[in-house]
Amino acid sequence: MRRLLLLLALGPVSGLFAQQQVRIKDAAALEHAQDVRKVKGVQEALFAAGLSKEEIGTVLDFGNKRDWPEGIRSDTARARNAPYVVNYAAFRICNFMLDSAEQAVVMVPARSNIHMPEGMRPLGDFYLVLPEEALMAAEKPEVRPAVSRGPSWSNLPKAKITKPDDLYGAYDLSADSIGLKALEHAGMSQAEIDAVVFRSFERNWPDGIDNLQARATLLKKFPKYRAFLGAKWADKVLLIVPAAKNRRMPAAMRPYLDLYFVYKQEGVKVKGK
Repeated sequence: MRRLLLLLALGPVSGLFAQQQVRIKDAAALEHAQDVRKVKGVQEALFAAGLSKEEIGTVLDFGNKRDWPEGIRSDTARARNAPYVVNYAAFRICNFMLDSAEQAVVMVPARSNIHMPEGMRPLGDFYLVLPEEALMAAEKPEVRPAVSRGPSWSNLPKAKITKPDDLYGAYDLSADSIGLKALEHAGMSQAEIDAVVFRSFERNWPDGIDNLQARATLLKKFPKYRAFLGAKWADKVLLIVPAAKNRRMPAAMRPYLDLYFVYKQEGVKVKGK
């Protein structure tokens, strides 16, 4: 399952609903939501709203229940988390009529929902078709500090993972003062360091690799990640795995935001100086 999907972040789609932020006031509506592709008339509605063929394809491709965060994917999880569904920041793309009832195509973007609790936090944008009556207009959103995209990597040495098993999946960088100092010496700001600390821990990785058991069968594909050397200290290295350079990775391994891996130095080959 894709949890940390690299969404194509289509600018034109974002522009279509920039002023149409909504909230899901009726969590029970999720119980009856179908995969977007299966809803009669939705493609015509998206086309009428001005979306391109590529944009419509994105909505259909990422409108499956398997793309939902695990905290709302099952009946049990939805019942437990129902009070928090209203906290999702969502955007209405368009409305259409289905069997005399007004429906809305809604996008729940990952970047706007970093505030959600673990398990409900979407690390890839996903789409829903919900009854218009299940939605309400959002209040004026609170101004929040921008979330760092993480350190720049374009001028860093390329690195190749040679020993996938040398990965530290549950490494707590926040408790490693030497490692933190290495990130600082590498020129990272505090916001960038915070992003690295958060996204270098396995629970914040894609579903297919977010725990040892899940990634056991995928470790052999880790050398295919396009990575860059972020920092080096003691016997460890920090690898930056940019979302922009890993769009062709399998969905279960594909990053939406840049990922960070802490590896043993001997498990990585650095190209160039």
